[in-house]
Amino acid sequence: MARGAPLPAEVVHHAKRTIVDWFAAVVPGGVMDPARILREALVDGHTTGPAALLPDGQRVPSRTAALVNGTAAHTAEVDDIFREGIYHPGAPTIAAALAAGQQLDSSGADLLRAVVVGFEIGTRVAATIQPAHYRFWHTTGTVGTLGAAAAVATLLRLDPAGFAHAVATSATMAAGLQQAFRSDAMSKPLHAGHAAEAGSLAALAAGRGFTGALDMLDGDAGLGAAMSDRPSWDGIFDDLGETFHIAAMTVKNHACCGHTFAAVDAVLQARETVPVDPDRVRAVRVATYRTALEVAGNPAPATAFEAQFSIQYCVAAALRLGSVRLAAFADDQLADPALRSLLGRVTLAVDPELDRAFPGRRGARVRLTLDDGSEHEVFSPTRRGDPDLPLTDAELTDKYTELVVPQLGPALAARLLDVLWELDKVDQVRSLPGGSVR
Repeated sequence: MARGAPLPAEVVHHAKRTIVDWFAAVVPGGVMDPARILREALVDGHTTGPAALLPDGQRVPSRTAALVNGTAAHTAEVDDIFREGIYHPGAPTIAAALAAGQQLDSSGADLLRAVVVGFEIGTRVAATIQPAHYRFWHTTGTVGTLGAAAAVATLLRLDPAGFAHAVATSATMAAGLQQAFRSDAMSKPLHAGHAAEAGSLAALAAGRGFTGALDMLDGDAGLGAAMSDRPSWDGIFDDLGETFHIAAMTVKNHACCGHTFAAVDAVLQARETVPVDPDRVRAVRVATYRTALEVAGNPAPATAFEAQFSIQYCVAAALRLGSVRLAAFADDQLADPALRSLLGRVTLAVDPELDRAFPGRRGARVRLTLDDGSEHEVFSPTRRGDPDLPLTDAELTDKYTELVVPQLGPALAARLLDVLWELDKVDQVRSLPGGSVR
């Protein structure tokens, strides 16, 4: 990707989509407990700075904004996915880029370019170290640090050596264990926030001459050896500037773990084609890939967080409610006896064919057995929102509106959205949240 060369119009458009989708995640996430608690811990009445916290636009130092906004963007479980890397690039990368762009008084075009670079670096590393990396590590917390560093280094206009040192230093700060999201804890979204802040620090320090170990990815004790199965790094960046992974993002269509999506899509399809009365369903069998069961196979979720990581709950909610957005995880739904009874009738199994296709394709087979003994099977070969079945711009706008309007109100949400779709024409991203948009 040649420095200063114009980005293709299609790539710019996909970058705008990722930023619209990021705001759809960060605005509702910004009022949830993980981000709220971090704000209380780090921000007082005297805190100020060039960057803005969302959704209220309070000004803070850029690293604080990267940390809190990065956490917020990964809290509501509606942020983007790079399927082949088992990775949510937007939460850390855009949080870091926006905060740094506000500190540096960057333009919208600068921000878009930085986001593209951060996505392209992070997605290639993520895909290279999978699937072994995902046994223990949360890719958004680990590789997200590199993506954030690359984005901020781009805004700083570091030379090739400085850019390399920024990414190298970020790699040694990469962290995030999967155990964090196998129980009801706030650490999972914090992984994204930490990645945004650590990547920002690495790039800002590299801009002042701070050096990193340039063999941090492929060294004998580097990231590949410690966090994967010693993958080959040959040629992973050869197609930079030719193939753009930012054009292959998954936009989440449900407010839960992406490993539940194929099963949810199949159930929603069954509701339309059969149709199915939930009260007549006696059994639901979901066959999908093994990782989905390992990460999201909770048969008895007690909290909203646990329910978002429960295929059984999400399938039951899809059957009863016809949607698995944030409202599906409200207290009244979690306690609904009919929904709880239905999730108890959901069983999970590994489908060998779908397991072999993971992570490049995420599918599920769902079989519904009704009270008259009839069976209805639906196969979802991919997920709605994946690059081979993408959400349209209009559907993305609907998602944004549903999630952002409750916090910003319809007028401000609409004005902000208009600006985001024209971001390449914005002179100062410092004006975006909490500034002239208001």
